[in-house]
This record gives sequence, structure tokens and C-alpha cells, in this order.
Amino acid sequence: MLFAIICTDKPASLDLRQATRPRHLDYWKSHAAHVIQAGPLLDAAGQPIGSLLILDAASRAAVEALVAADPYAQAELFESMLIRPFRSVFRDGQMLA
Repeated sequence: MLFAIICTDKPASLDLRQATRPRHLDYWKSHAAHVIQAGPLLDAAGQPIGSLLILDAASRAAVEALVAADPYAQAELFESMLIRPFRSVFRDGQMLA
């Protein structure tokens, strides 16, 4: 099942994000089988202010466990996190369903 995760960084946390980024990327590389798409959300100046992930997992509990173990979450980077089931209708320019 797919899940969309939207994480919003705490204000003035760019330094924490940058310092934690290598561990964050290594973590998701080790869980790449679950990652459909992921990347930073940007402000008007192009600076990261959050994260968007689309994950494939068996359950919401599995997604919650994956996200809780992310070094960004462990470093308390996020001000908020929203997890929602997601159904992909278009992918790579093709209609799926």
C-alpha cells in the first residue's frame, strides 16, 4: 500500500537539516525497497523546508516505524508530519487506473 508523508521542518532548522542529511540519505538507501519517490519541499528561494516521501509499505504502522527511525526524525527536525494513504493514478506520464 502506498502512503504519502509530508514533513514540515521547524523554523530556522536548515543547519540541522544539512548536518543530518548524510545519515538521512544513508538510512533511506538502506530502505530503498519502500521508497517510490522522495525529496525536499522548498521555499520560494529554493531552500529546503520539509520533506515529501511516497512509500510502499504493508501498513501505516510500518510507515510510522520507518519514518520514526529516519535520522531527521531522530534529530527532531520536523515541526509536523502528516501520513496519508495514497493511490497513484499517474506515474511517469502514464495513467495507472
